[in-house]
Order: sequence, then C-alpha cells, then structure tokens
Amino acid sequence: RSSWLLLAPLLTPPVPVITAPPCSLYPEGAHRFQWIRNLVPEFGISSSHVKVLLSPAEFYKLLKVQIKTAKQRVVMASLYLGTGFLEQELVDCLEEALKKSLQAKGSSVLRVSILLDFTRGSRGRKNSRTMLIPLLQRFPEHVRVSLFHTPNLRGLLRLLIPERFNETIGLQHIKVYLFDDNVILSGANLSDLYFTNRQDRYVLLRDSPEIADFFAELVDAIGDVSLQLQQDDTVQMMEGMVHPYQGDKMAYCEIANQRVMEVINSARTRQELLHSKTFHSSQEGSPLLSQQDSQASGDLKPEPDTWIYPLIQMKPFGIQTDEMITETLLTEAERGARIYLTTGYFNLTQAYMDLILGTRAEYRILLASPEVNGFFGAKGMAGAIPAAYVYIEHQFYSEVCCLRQQERVQLQEYSRTGWTFHAKGLWLYLAGSNLPCLTLIGSPNFGYRSVHRDLEAQVAIVTENKALQQQLHQEQEQLYLCSGVVSSSTFEQPNRYVKLWVKLVTPLIKNFF
Repeated sequence: RSSWLLLAPLLTPPVPVITAPPCSLYPEGAHRFQWIRNLVPEFGISSSHVKVLLSPAEFYKLLKVQIKTAKQRVVMASLYLGTGFLEQELVDCLEEALKKSLQAKGSSVLRVSILLDFTRGSRGRKNSRTMLIPLLQRFPEHVRVSLFHTPNLRGLLRLLIPERFNETIGLQHIKVYLFDDNVILSGANLSDLYFTNRQDRYVLLRDSPEIADFFAELVDAIGDVSLQLQQDDTVQMMEGMVHPYQGDKMAYCEIANQRVMEVINSARTRQELLHSKTFHSSQEGSPLLSQQDSQASGDLKPEPDTWIYPLIQMKPFGIQTDEMITETLLTEAERGARIYLTTGYFNLTQAYMDLILGTRAEYRILLASPEVNGFFGAKGMAGAIPAAYVYIEHQFYSEVCCLRQQERVQLQEYSRTGWTFHAKGLWLYLAGSNLPCLTLIGSPNFGYRSVHRDLEAQVAIVTENKALQQQLHQEQEQLYLCSGVVSSSTFEQPNRYVKLWVKLVTPLIKNFF
C-alpha cells in the first residue's frame, strides 16, 4: 500500500506540449515525407539493403549468424537479456566470436557493447547481469555492459517500491541489434519467448555504415550516462559523470540530453553535407559521368530509393522527436489514406486518440486479445493487467461508436493459440495505393509510458521501391490475418468481464503500463 502512495505525485500527467507540424507535407509519393529530415538525420539507401523478417525463429537465427560473423563491433540494446537456454546460446556465440577475434590477432579486434535496463536486468537472483558477468571477467578490455537507471526512481520511492513495481517508473526500452554495418531494428527483447512464440516485428538494414554508426553512437551516449556493470556484479558510474539517482536530477538530465542531442545533430549535419555534395555533383555532371567516377574509385552505390529516419523519444531528457513526427503523420494523413497501427499494449495517449478520432484517414488498429497479452496468467496484481487493457479498449470502442466512426476506425484483435503478441508500429498507405510507402518500426507502443517515461527509438522507413513496399504489405497482412474485427458483442463474451475494482483502479494506474 505504501508503494502506491509514493506513486501518487506521478499519477497526474503533465500538461501536454502543443507542437505545430514542422511544415506541410510534399505533394507526391514517398517524397512528401522529406520534411522529416528537418528534425532528424536522413539516410538514403537502396531498398536491396532492407529485409523484413516475419518470425521469432528467423530473428533468433539471424542474431546468432550476425554475432558469429561480426569482425569489429557488436552493439545490442534491449530491455533485458533472459536467463534460459536460448539466451545462454547467444552469450556463448559472443564468447566464441570474441575468442576468435583475439586469436586472429588482426588489425581490428571485436568489441561488444550491451545496453540494458537496470531494474529489469537486475530482477531475481539469476538475471541479465549474472548472465553477462562471465563475458566481462574473460574479456574485460573488449566487453562493456551498461545498465540504464531512470532518474525518476530515487529517494524514498526507490527504497520502498518493491522489485517489478520499480520498473513502472521508467525503463531503457530501445531494441537495436548491430553487427559491424548491419542493423536490426525491432520491438523484441533478448528472451526465449521473443525467439519462439511471441510475435513481434523485425527489419534488417544490411551494409548501412552510416545508420550503424548512428545507432552505435546513440547506444554509446546512453551507455555513458548509465551504470557500468563490474566483474564482481557491482555497478559504478563513469568517472566525472553525475549519478542518475544519487546526483542532482536536473544536472543528470541536462548532461544526458546533451550527449544524445550531440549524436542526433552531428549525424544530421553529416547527412546534410553528404546530401549537398551528392546534389551538386549530379548538377555539375551527367549521371553517367558521376557513375563512372564512382566506379573508378571503387565506390559505386545504387541510387537511393529508400530513406531511413531515426525517431528518438526520451521525455525524461526533454527529447521528443518521435512523438512530434508521429503526431504530424497522423495529423497530415489525407482522406482516403489508410493507416494500419499495431500495439501489443493498447493504451494510446490522449493526443494520439484525439488525432485518430478527429482526422480523415482510415484506421485499422491491431491489438492483443486478452489471451495473447504478455501479462495473461501472470501472478498477483499483474494478472489483472489484461483486464485493464480490455477496459481501455472498450472505452475507446465506445467513443468510436458514439462518434459513429466504426467504418473509418476499426479495431482488430490478434489471436493465435499458444502465442503472445508484442508487435508495434504502423504502415501508411497513401490514398489510391494498395501498398504502403512508409512504416514505423521499433520499440514505442504509442502509450503514455512510451511517450513520457521510457527511452524509445524507432525508424521511419520511406520507400519508392515496389518490391520493398510489397515486403511491408506482406508483413502487415500476415499479422492482420490472425485477427478478428472487434464489435459490441466482443465485450459481451465471458472472458471480457472486467471486475469493478479493475475499472476503478485503471484510470489511476494506466500511465504505468
């Protein structure tokens, strides 16, 4: 009871920041989204470098292959690393790759950097930390394990709030898996469920050094303001760094903001310079001549037909580009456009709900049925969370019906025997198009936590290429095929009964899950 009283000051959401769209969208095709580069770095690549994965098994297999073949760097950011057999196999792959790299005695030595959340990674006796300590002990010069601790969990709150509940205050939620110049963006954690029967989304960006450098620098920046795991299972901050929960909160957040914005701004400057050089060289000579010059220098690259925009959300540090860009995309979607939006935890912010209900595009929202919710069957109070999501879903559906928007805004529930559902993101189909030209993929769930509490990252992928658009369309179709449309009768089913106490408590605690 005392723990919940301590949460009281955090229950009232802050006044939302009203942000005007950066500029109006461009009139034609994929190019209409180039306004995003006014806020974040833009990476132009060939669509042949992008591969959409469809299953947890494919994701796990790729992780192992990429670790085994990495020569220079492995950078992994996740909420946590599990403690089962499959996770141990990943750790063994890392050990083998490091051993091979040291034996080769080449000019470059493999370096491994892992970023996890402190509270989730420290849960239980056997945890993420105990899984990784043997690597630290064996390769102290080549392995770094950083544990992010939210600055909002401090003082009496930190002392009294119990394990598991302390994870509600704020987390490191970014999921990026990087191997040399290959990057996997996902919403999946490093845990056996995510390798077997918990459905998520995954995209591989191959041979993309600029994107890999950006995410490696981002993980490094967060790592620098995180606790460093030591060989004896203690943690300490880097020398001269403000402590996240013992030091001054404002000073810590300012330093964290500077470090992360430094990465974003320097990447933006580099990409603008590159864009400017490419533009001027194409103006000065014919495309054929510039291609011949590139070929002569051994640096022939296909013309970009796909653009990657990293969207970062770290509200504790005052960084909210993901929120700004997502809101603008929802605001500017025209009549006749279709947005397929999916989240494993349906708990949209009021701003996102207002935009969905008040704008012109059609929405197909995919969410977890109670049986495939990650909290289904959990012990204690957590076991009531699926019912809380049912209550939130019912309230939203009632509002849709009240506004007579059932045709334009449709809810669909993912259901699959023996599986859980964790996919998040969106696909945008322009009016009159049967294929999406934009997708958002990464860690955010579009909820209060994602926007206000946690560290999040995703990418907007914009493409003109029909084959890649087809890949994205196939991914969307495969997920939605396992779903049923929500109607008023859905909430009359016995498994949708929500107890009175859950209805009373949900408005008070919905900002924490």
